Amino acid sequence: MEAYKQEFIEFMVDCQVLKFGDFVTKSGRNTPFFVNTGFYRTGAQLRKLGEYYARAIADKFGFDFDVLFGPAYKGIPLTVAATMAISEFYGKDIRYCSNRKEVKDHGDKGILLGSPITDGDKVVIIEDVTTAGTSIAETLPIIRAQGDVSPIGLVVSVDRMERGQGEKSALKEIEEKYGLATTAIVTMEEVVEHLYNKEYKGNVIIDDKMKAAIDAYYEKYGVKE
Repeated sequence: MEAYKQEFIEFMVDCQVLKFGDFVTKSGRNTPFFVNTGFYRTGAQLRKLGEYYARAIADKFGFDFDVLFGPAYKGIPLTVAATMAISEFYGKDIRYCSNRKEVKDHGDKGILLGSPITDGDKVVIIEDVTTAGTSIAETLPIIRAQGDVSPIGLVVSVDRMERGQGEKSALKEIEEKYGLATTAIVTMEEVVEHLYNKEYKGNVIIDDKMKAAIDAYYEKYGVKE
């Protein structure tokens, strides 16, 4: 596993973004682990997060695209942080764009904030995590309503590596259903590999009991080969 992936896993733990316990996902699944990018709360944290996203985008897509789109609300700081990091570390000036939850009827009108999306634009979507692919179904119509645009990819922070609506992984379903390439900074397999029965800052974050809960979750929601 690349060093930056290990650093990112520890970064998520430090920021309390990656938590282990008893949670419910947006898709209604009871899960022993949860990723909440709302816990990136300082300028330093967002700056670092943008660097990790930029690295994942560079590895998968390069920078042959025009707009990085972050769905409201959590995607707004993600797209800003990532485009700033792309500019700083790769010298590429990618436009950022997000949607509003409600259409604004005065001043800067419309459903978008940041850059407009225009005919011919190639768009990469940035999200925190995708469990069952429900959010992407809400995002794509907003982007495509802007004109003759090409959504080409999706980048998330963590690939939860579980089934979407059917038997395939959520990211694989998104690839096949919408024609989007997908990538993640890390996968849950990499998270478990890095944290299982290893002490980090005085604690074993994934002990045998938590590992058993994670294994049971994947027995229920994991991808069937």
